[in-house]
Amino acid sequence: MSGPWVCILIGSDSDAPTMAQACAALDEAGVKYEMKVASAHRSPERTRQLVTDAERAGAAVFIAGAGMAAHLPGVVASFTTKPVIGVPLSGSTLQGLDALLAVVQMPPGIPVAAVAIDGARNAAVLAAEILALEDSALATRLKEQRSKMAAAVAEKSKQVERSSR
Repeated sequence: MSGPWVCILIGSDSDAPTMAQACAALDEAGVKYEMKVASAHRSPERTRQLVTDAERAGAAVFIAGAGMAAHLPGVVASFTTKPVIGVPLSGSTLQGLDALLAVVQMPPGIPVAAVAIDGARNAAVLAAEILALEDSALATRLKEQRSKMAAAVAEKSKQVERSSR
């Protein structure tokens, strides 16, 4: 891939439907990405190789989605100094609280940014904002998206105001 892009890693193919929200948000922002399966526990060597290869190919930000013990974001962060955004997933009996705590409790020196449980869309927006630090066209697109969101809120308010009269 040419230019900076986002590498999305998921611990299992069952995480793909939730993490597809990240793909959709990156598509909307015009940001290139790849999504691959790599388990921190079942395929640690594959995880290391994917991170190394992605970094060599220009990945500037990593998004890692994982549930339960949610080690994947931390393992990814251990292999790169690029920003890593962890998405705790809700597939456990604890509804993702275990994954959230695992993502935010990284040891000093190996940070992982965390978004809400199942917050794949916000992970992608944050990744795009990081890339926009060096890409003014992307920054403009993100500002336009925010303006559209604000306009949609104003329109919904008008509808509510009309119906409450």
